[in-house]
Amino acid sequence: MPYVRISLLKGKPPQYLRALADGIHQAMAECFDVPPADRFQLVHQHEPGEMIFDRDYAGGPRSDDFVLVAIQTGKPRPAEAKAALYARMAQVLRAAPGLSPADLIVVIADGDMDNWSFSHGRMASTLSARELQRC
Repeated sequence: MPYVRISLLKGKPPQYLRALADGIHQAMAECFDVPPADRFQLVHQHEPGEMIFDRDYAGGPRSDDFVLVAIQTGKPRPAEAKAALYARMAQVLRAAPGLSPADLIVVIADGDMDNWSFSHGRMASTLSARELQRC
């Protein structure tokens, strides 16, 4: 169950936000084997001045269309899967909603299942393998 936070400046229409969220999930399904219904995303829209970023750091140039995608996963993925995800996400988001690859930063954090509770106040590490396969 990856958890995704999508941060960008305010002002995009709902269709753009949906295409952004859909594209991110599509890339995760393809590269991280995330089931289609296993979707937990938050879109954070920021006022000008609330999102501060280097327009040229390690790439760029970044525009006001800049998007930061932070993904928290419950199980580690190999470097090859992460590299595939970064490339696929840039490709999918370029097609729709039209995001320049220079305007995309993706950060992945993975960790111990003791750090997750999916429901009912149960620590994820106590769940069965079947229950955890989707994490």
